[in-house]
Amino acid sequence: TVLAHSVVVEGMKNLAAGANPMLLKRGIAAATKVASEEIGGQSIELKTKEEIASVASISAQDRVIGDLIAEVMDKVGKDGV
Repeated sequence: TVLAHSVVVEGMKNLAAGANPMLLKRGIAAATKVASEEIGGQSIELKTKEEIASVASISAQDRVIGDLIAEVMDKVGKDGV
């Protein structure tokens, strides 16, 4: 992803400039926790197959793919594999 790539690139720059690798690792871990909590706080649970299809269709920019994703999610459940 774009975010992961930026973390790696900036991390490598910091390491090359002499940053402490353990402090960098701890900083990334702390930032990850904060970002995850913030995203989780803004999330909305999708409860119906239709809601999943709608979001998936927008994300894929394709209604057929959105419906297919909703169908799969309906079969495997939110934690399924």
